[in-house]
Amino acid sequence: MAETLFDKIWNKHVISRNAGFPDTLYIDVHLINKITSAQAFEGLRKRNISIFRPAQTLLLKDPAYSQYLPISDLSQFQLDLYNRNCSDFGLEKFSQNFVDQSETLIAYPGQTLVFDANHTDDLGAFGVLSININALQVEQVLATQCLLMLKPKRMKVEVNGKLGKGLGVKDINHFLLSEISAEEAKGHFIEYSGDTILNLDMDGRMAICNMSREIGAIGGFIAPDDKTFEFLRKNGMMVENEEETLSFWRNLYSDEACVFDEVLEFDAEDIGPGNYEIGLSRIIHSKPLNERSEMISHDGAAIISGYNDTDYLLSHTQGIKEYESSKIYKLFD
Repeated sequence: MAETLFDKIWNKHVISRNAGFPDTLYIDVHLINKITSAQAFEGLRKRNISIFRPAQTLLLKDPAYSQYLPISDLSQFQLDLYNRNCSDFGLEKFSQNFVDQSETLIAYPGQTLVFDANHTDDLGAFGVLSININALQVEQVLATQCLLMLKPKRMKVEVNGKLGKGLGVKDINHFLLSEISAEEAKGHFIEYSGDTILNLDMDGRMAICNMSREIGAIGGFIAPDDKTFEFLRKNGMMVENEEETLSFWRNLYSDEACVFDEVLEFDAEDIGPGNYEIGLSRIIHSKPLNERSEMISHDGAAIISGYNDTDYLLSHTQGIKEYESSKIYKLFD
C-alpha cells in the first residue's frame, strides 16, 4: 500500500492503536531543558518511578551567552533545580547526553523526537519527525518513552521552478506564509517537496522546516536524499554501519501513489522579493469555516478509560518493552 513519508515513520513507531483514541507513539529521542522539566521530574517523584530510558533523554545545555552575562535569580534557580533533578534521576552519568544544538545532530532520518520548546523544527530538514510537547507530556515521555497523540493530517507543500535573481529561502518563507496563512496548516504535518526546495542547501532546508509552526502546522520535514547524506558524512555525523543505514534511509520518501490530506502547489516564478501581507491567502477560503475549525488538535490532554495520560502508558510498559526488542532499526538506543 502506498504511504506518505509521514505515514512510514509514524506507523513504524506506533505501539498500539485504538479507534477513537490517540496512538501510543514510541519516541526515539527526548530532549529536555530547564524550563518545563521541573514539573515533569516532580511528577516522577510523586509516582516514585525512574526515567524509563535515560540513555535516550538528551539534556539541552544553557545557551553559551549565559556563561558570560549575569542571569536573573529565577534563571539561576531553574538551572540549579535542573542540575539537581538530572543528578537525582541518574542522568548526569550519561555525560554524552548534554548537547548543544548548534553543534550536535541529536536525531537521524526516520526517527521521532520530542522537545518542550520550539527549537527542533530545523531537524525536519534531515527527515526527522520532530514534535513539540507540553510540560505534562514531558513527564509522560520520561516515564514511558512514549507519547499519546492523535495522528496528524498530512499536507504536501510543493514548490517548483527557478527562483528569480537574488532571491533565496527567506523569500520562499515569506511567500508561503502569505499564501498559506497562519491557520491553513493547523492539525497537519507538512512534507516540503519540489525542485525549488530540494535545490536548497541544508541550511536553506532547515530554514524552510523552521517556518512550519508559523503557518499553524505541528511540524514539517523534507525527505532525506544524497544531499542530506553527504552533509552528515562531511560533518562527521554519519553512523558507523553506513551502508546498512543508507539502505534504510533511501526508502524514506513518499510513494508515488500515496494520498495526502492536503496538497498545495506553488510556482517559484510567483515568488518576489520583500515581505508579503500575511494572511491574504487565496487557499484558506476554499474550505468551509466549520471544516477548518474541526482540524485535529495535537496538544490536548487525552483521558482514556479513567486513566490520565501517564497512568495509561505506565500500565502498558510491557508492551513498550516488547516493541523495543523487536526494533530492527536502532541508531540511538
